[in-house]
Amino acid sequence: MTSGFDSQLINALQFIPPFNKYFGDGYIDPITQQLGVNPPLLGIINASYSLGAICAVPIAPYFNQLVGRRWAIMSGSISMVIGALLQGFAQHVAMYIIARMLLGFGIVFAIISGSAMIGELAYPKERPIMTSLFSVSYFFGAIIAAAISLRTSEIRGNWAWRIPSLLQCLPSVLQIFFVFWLPESPRYLISKDREEEAFDILVKYHAEGDTDSVFVRAEMIEIKTTIRLELEISKQTWFDMFKSAGMRRRVFIASMMGLFTQWSGNTLISYYLSTILGMIGYDTTYAKTRINIANQCWSLISAGIAALSVTRFPRRRMFLLCTISMLCAFIGWTVSMEKVLSANAQNLTNNSAAIAVLFFIFAYSPCYNIGNNALTYTYLIELFPFAERSRGIAVEQFFGRAAGFFSTYVNPIALKAITWKYLAVYCGWIFIETCFVWFLYPETYGRTLEQLAFLFEDKSLTENVASAVHKHIYFGENGIEPHPGKKSFAHLETVPNHRLA
Repeated sequence: MTSGFDSQLINALQFIPPFNKYFGDGYIDPITQQLGVNPPLLGIINASYSLGAICAVPIAPYFNQLVGRRWAIMSGSISMVIGALLQGFAQHVAMYIIARMLLGFGIVFAIISGSAMIGELAYPKERPIMTSLFSVSYFFGAIIAAAISLRTSEIRGNWAWRIPSLLQCLPSVLQIFFVFWLPESPRYLISKDREEEAFDILVKYHAEGDTDSVFVRAEMIEIKTTIRLELEISKQTWFDMFKSAGMRRRVFIASMMGLFTQWSGNTLISYYLSTILGMIGYDTTYAKTRINIANQCWSLISAGIAALSVTRFPRRRMFLLCTISMLCAFIGWTVSMEKVLSANAQNLTNNSAAIAVLFFIFAYSPCYNIGNNALTYTYLIELFPFAERSRGIAVEQFFGRAAGFFSTYVNPIALKAITWKYLAVYCGWIFIETCFVWFLYPETYGRTLEQLAFLFEDKSLTENVASAVHKHIYFGENGIEPHPGKKSFAHLETVPNHRLA
């Protein structure tokens, strides 16, 4: 929610004259002839959030593995609350930028820990949906920010932008109050030799309190065996990410996923919709704010549908549909934008082309959400084994935030310099994304996290895990049938072939 709130906060504040007056220092936008913020400065204000996130990437995984998922979420939330307070009471642009860096620093802790925790705690069958809905929460924050800014845009003074800036702390405050009501990740507990606590959590959430559940016993031994094998070959350092061919491929895929989530043209809509709308003739605050909130509501609907569909379709198929449809939408957007600006250059108005631009902006959202929103954390959690999962998500965050920093800084400058031709650059990049997904993305659909732990490694490791589960379930720890005379058939249909997802 905080990430969504942030993107729409800065996007919506550009619609508010007091914000442009306070930070714009009298700058007049040459397109709209209205008060604005100089593009390089606006780029820095937007990009500072990503810069703070980049600073957090090296340490967030260590902290996550050291203190657990819940304490890492708490620490990130505290950083974001401090950042939001500084942002709301900022006296000058430097203070505002530092505040946004604190917000970005904290969000990495929350995202790495939160996504890992959901994936590791969720019931295997429901895990893809749960991790996909984690990404959908972005749009709840975006809608709240857009709605708040819609109302505060009517305020004439500086509180028009200070109020929404302060309210960015709300999602983090909720996390601080409720995070310790959540159970800790059972996989984290097992890695710290707290097996009884992990077993109790699995029994409560995966077997409805049945301590004799065959499913939970199978799950427990599978997790224990997999983590033991992982830790035997891992020193849990950054060097582990590069010492084997399988890990290097994972890192490469995670790096490109980070770039794809921020270099697919989405930051144009998230941070610079005001500029885009001004270029096609929608230059009133009334029109901009309502188009913005309508697009966010539509994005929430499309992202929710995509998230609920992840159990029905293979991952590669959804990612390919995402990139191909994004490319089609962006080509249509680029052509329509060129028609609008060509007419403007001749002092004419092309309303049909302007409406087409709006159509493709709205069409782009479901295309992006099919893969880059719904599947990003689902896929990362499946791609990386437990011992490297936090660092794997951190790699994606580093490249995503670096790409976000670059694109949010460059977007306003490039739009001013080369206008619609800048959209054509994104068309070329999205084509590269499609090729990358086709040739390099492995399929992870329909398997448990433990079955995927050795996706690129020696298949004998996966067989060892399956053998350990089979031995424990059918012969017990001492070579005899467990619980003689008493059998539990809870979830038994998923045990013989170890398909726990």
